[in-house]
Amino acid sequence: MQNEIKELLSDFRLLLEHQKDSGINFFKVSLKEKEKEVEDSLEIIRKEVGMCTRCRLHENRTRAVPGEGKGDAKLVFIGEGPGRDEDIQGKPFVGRAGQLLTKIIEAIDLTRDDVYITNIVKCRPPGNRNPKDDEIFACNSYLLRQLKLIKPKIICTLGSFAAKTLLETDVPISKLRGRFHTYNDIMLMPTFHPAYLLRNPAEKKRVWEDMQMVQKEYNAAT
Repeated sequence: MQNEIKELLSDFRLLLEHQKDSGINFFKVSLKEKEKEVEDSLEIIRKEVGMCTRCRLHENRTRAVPGEGKGDAKLVFIGEGPGRDEDIQGKPFVGRAGQLLTKIIEAIDLTRDDVYITNIVKCRPPGNRNPKDDEIFACNSYLLRQLKLIKPKIICTLGSFAAKTLLETDVPISKLRGRFHTYNDIMLMPTFHPAYLLRNPAEKKRVWEDMQMVQKEYNAAT
């Protein structure tokens, strides 16, 4: 047995020497192949989210909601999680709150095709409750990968929960909004969730103030 092992090692050594003489580096080729395997894309993330079973939220979902929009958007909107309409269609912000978000985006001279829209968690929490810590943890890598690929200049969080999660704070949204914060070297503007505005239309004025600041920075980045 020892002789056989010695022969195998000798043959392998000769193979490496031959490849080296031929200008081929065995280990570099392997590394390149490995890099190809780990190449990421928004489409890969979309497929992974669609099959995800990392947390309990997948048990009751109709469809996962990875997000949608421009792959290199300078502005990304991040909400809390999908609602009923989003769960049915598999798209973010398509219900009444989504229609209002569309109007907000259009108010700063953009369209949904110009931005990227997603959520902290990609599956609907039962009864639209807040996502739990383990659910956020399970979903977090998807959001991080999305932001790494998109490379936005600005993030606009929608609602208290999204802002508190990304900024890791318990400060109320009423005190967070109205100014830019920093998230992983990206400018982050917290503002009220469109669903909140449907219940409290008087707050639309404050959201408009926030979005005017977003528009100014967006235009400066183009």
